[in-house]
Amino acid sequence: MATTIRDVARAASVSIGTVSRALKNQPGLSETTRERVVEAARQLGYDAAQLRTRIRRVTFLLHRQHNNFAVSPFFSHVLHGFEEACRERRLVPSVLTAGPTHDLAQQMRLHAPDAVAVAGFIEPELLAHLRSMNRPVVLIDLRAPGFRSVNVDNARGAALAMQHLFALGRKRIAFIGGSLAHYSISQRAMGYRLAYFEAGLLFNPTLEVTTQPAIDADMAAADAMERLIAQARAQSAPLPDAVFAYNDAAALAAMRVCLAHGLRVPEDIAFVGFDDIPAAAQSTPPLTTVTVDKEALGRRGVELLLETAQNHDDANTTDTLVPVRLIPRASSVITRTQTSV
Repeated sequence: MATTIRDVARAASVSIGTVSRALKNQPGLSETTRERVVEAARQLGYDAAQLRTRIRRVTFLLHRQHNNFAVSPFFSHVLHGFEEACRERRLVPSVLTAGPTHDLAQQMRLHAPDAVAVAGFIEPELLAHLRSMNRPVVLIDLRAPGFRSVNVDNARGAALAMQHLFALGRKRIAFIGGSLAHYSISQRAMGYRLAYFEAGLLFNPTLEVTTQPAIDADMAAADAMERLIAQARAQSAPLPDAVFAYNDAAALAAMRVCLAHGLRVPEDIAFVGFDDIPAAAQSTPPLTTVTVDKEALGRRGVELLLETAQNHDDANTTDTLVPVRLIPRASSVITRTQTSV
């Protein structure tokens, strides 16, 4: 049986994409790694002439609901990483936004991609159409059976946020979530509930609220916070002492509502977001958040497309996770300045 690129990757303890870049002498690798791959290929008798770049044109497909980069800049950073990786590999990228009312087949004919990276939420029927095109498809910030994907470690991020708040003595932690049709949001909501169990605390489902669909995202998050406050007052119950929101924009909108009600942040109520958008560090007070290398999501998406293109027979679901870390800021941690005021 002939030696395959997978055999070389296994022998060199690297990914298939790394083998491809090393043997094509492409940038992005250390010389030590490149030499290790070349030597493994030589020892196994692998013919580097077998490598052919099977894709040149790649399309970054984004749902139209994610297309407001000014309001939700997360995917602009993902796209930047995607485009940089394409340039390094001499691929031609294009960007396409679509929704359920758009003729995706016609748009794909115009873009004529050799491969597609889907970023964020997309309706099942659009995903089914992409599957029928018989081209390499990779999902970014999304997961579905039979597709390769790269995602934020959402469960770990939720755990870090909740452990941070528990360590500060917060017990009535609310969660403001969005549509659970979004893979990342559903994973963060699951991590929120699991954190109560792992801390040995009783989970109160009334503290978990979902933003209303079909309205502006900021308004929806503000409305969710208003509902939490109204619910507590109607029941003569204590307000939440902390809020973990599914993303930074939602956390900032909810925090503004609390400040407008005369609540002190973080003395009365602490806030933690997710994604570390630029506005998080610039808010008053600065927002504690879970940060992730968003550009790495885009870069890894390109790598997975190349690997998928070289291994059409590998249709198994594989999920690559990009690590996260918590950045504590003044929205949850009481500083000396806050104490003295």
